Amino acid sequence: MSDHTKIRPTAPPLFQCLIAEFCGTFGLVFIGTGALVVNEITGGDITHVGVSLTFGLTVLAMIYAFGDVSGAHINPAVTVGFWASGRFEGQRVPGYILVQCAGGMAASGAVRMLFPAAGSLGGTTPSGSDSQSFLLELILTLILMLVILSVSFGAKEKGLLAGVAIGAVITIEALFGGPISGASMNPARSLGPAVLAGKIYSLWIYLIAPIIGALLAVPLYKVIHCNQEE
Repeated sequence: MSDHTKIRPTAPPLFQCLIAEFCGTFGLVFIGTGALVVNEITGGDITHVGVSLTFGLTVLAMIYAFGDVSGAHINPAVTVGFWASGRFEGQRVPGYILVQCAGGMAASGAVRMLFPAAGSLGGTTPSGSDSQSFLLELILTLILMLVILSVSFGAKEKGLLAGVAIGAVITIEALFGGPISGASMNPARSLGPAVLAGKIYSLWIYLIAPIIGALLAVPLYKVIHCNQEE
């Protein structure tokens, strides 16, 4: 097994990884959904392009900040994808997902405290049919996970290549997918705003579709990179 795919034996202690994942997810959800809320209350000062860049650049920053510690998954779908690819220990998956969701919830709580009049708290809801948004979220996450697997080392998103590539994909997908489904690609990103705003009717889309998309990316990655997995 190559260095690109094996699980690193010198992983940091779990508690450090969990703190890093909490902070990274908090930062992503707070800044990203905060930008959506500010854009709404200012009548579009940030613009849709600005919001998309905010999400992409925040992920880039979180990868640089926490990639060497926890891998900067900051997304339950990514954690599941790394586990399915054999790069991530199954015993760490529940803890990662728990703190990612907790970080997203805490971030939405902070946004609510700062902007109590905000309606959706930057949540993700379908603009068309549920099936359209479900399929779009699935495909967007599949593409994202495929890129992540291709540029990361083991179960860690780290380094200049990973940060730029992953941040760019999130920005691009948010640019065209945002007006349709919200371009969440991340259950933890959608969970907090939906729960705290009391708008959970379409939450199932953003919990299930990204997980399926991430899982489908794994065999596709292995087919594409089969000669590099030896």
